[in-house]
Order: sequence, then structure tokens, then C-alpha cells
Amino acid sequence: MMGPAHSLSGAAAWLGVGAAAAATGHTMPWPVLLVGSLICAGAALAPDLDHKAATISRAFGPLSRWLCEIVDKLSYAVYKATRSQGDPRRSGGHRTLTHTWLWAVLIGVGFAVAAMTGGRWAVLAILFVHLVLAIEGLLWRAARGSSSDVLVWLLAATSAWILAGILDKPGNGADWLFTAPGQEYMWLGLPVLLGAVVHDIGDALTISGCPILWPIPVGRKRWYPVGPPKFMRFRAGSWVELKVLMPVFMLLGGVGCAAALNFI
Repeated sequence: MMGPAHSLSGAAAWLGVGAAAAATGHTMPWPVLLVGSLICAGAALAPDLDHKAATISRAFGPLSRWLCEIVDKLSYAVYKATRSQGDPRRSGGHRTLTHTWLWAVLIGVGFAVAAMTGGRWAVLAILFVHLVLAIEGLLWRAARGSSSDVLVWLLAATSAWILAGILDKPGNGADWLFTAPGQEYMWLGLPVLLGAVVHDIGDALTISGCPILWPIPVGRKRWYPVGPPKFMRFRAGSWVELKVLMPVFMLLGGVGCAAALNFI
């Protein structure tokens, strides 16, 4: 899928989690619902770090382009080192390592640990990075182009500072779900993990599928491209994504938000 659909699906997924949390008695404070949906929208672009032409490659200028090149080479190296006889030969690392459940878990845990141990500046950095990605994804066309990069970064930095200040206030969610001393902001890893998983599921719906299960082998393939039957798949950026899935994500997100805030 393309950037806007990935980001919308990420935001809708976190709002759905908010609805489920409310139904089970762990209602999210509204700042957690808002911040989590924005982080999840941004994190839903992050698996494309292995693609030098993806939205994320442009998000932070030369730094993100350089990082994408490194991740692409790393992913390709891992693919070559672990491929089975049934896995095809390929020339790049796109839709390999960063499109697996293992990668999603690792980055989710990594960001959770960073948020718990790094203090306010780590929380600000996590918010800034994911807000930039969320803006790039949700406002895809408006945010494209070098002339708008600085505006996107300024908006993300200002929003991160304001949202971090709101979360710090008692009862606003710094210790949501994980309440033991020292576990403040541990929940920040959850929308990161969820965003990566939602991205992988979205890519699995496209023609190429997605090797979500790696390193678990399926048949003769270790990088088995998980997906529905081929007649149910679509091309990234096709009318199915733009005219069907994106409106569905918006609708589901709205319903999830209303349920999470106990309006329905």
C-alpha cells in the first residue's frame, strides 16, 4: 500500500485498541488516544525503511535517505543468508527483514525501553520522529517537496513539545496501562509495534504479499509471502486502496474513537 493508506490504517488501528481498552475497563485518557494514534500512523510507514523511494526516505532529508540505503543493504544481506531453496533470488531488500513480526516486536520493545529509561528527551525524540512520519503520511501530497520539509519538522517539534507536556500532567496517561514505578511511558512501544504489524498486513493484501512470518518456514520457503487468495489482492495505489480501503479506515477510526471516548 501507499503512504496515506498505511498511515490511516495505523491511526484507525490504535483507535480500535482504544475502543477495546475502554470495553475492558482500561480506558485511555484522551492524550494517550491522540498521541498513540499519531505515533501509530507514523510507525505504519517505518517498515519501508528498506525502500529508497518510500515516503519515509524523504521525511528527514539526506539522513533518512542514507538510513534507507543502509537498511536496504542489511535486509538484503539477511535475506541472502537465510533464504531457503524455495525462496526466489532477488536484487534488493524491500519487503524482507523490516516487514516481519520479529522486526515489529524488536522495534516496539526498543522504543518502550528508550521511553522508560531515556527521560523526557527520549519521549520528545520518539514523538518528533513519529509525528514527522504521520504528517508525511496523512498529508502526503501537501508535505512533499524540499520546500515543505522545514515546516513539517517545525510542526512536529512544536506538537511533540506540547503533547509531551500534556502527558506529563497527573492523570493524563504517562503511566497508562503500566503503573509500576519506573514504567512511565512504557506504553509508547505499543503503537510502534502495532503500526509495523498493520503495515505488514496492508502489504500482504497487495499482489506481492508480505513475509510477515519470517523466520518461521512455510513449506519450502522461509520468506513465504503471506496474503489472501490472489484474486483478492490488488496493486499498491490502485482504486481499491484509494476508493475502498481508505474510506473504510476513516470510518473504522471514527467509530473506534467514539467508542474509546465512551460516546457509543
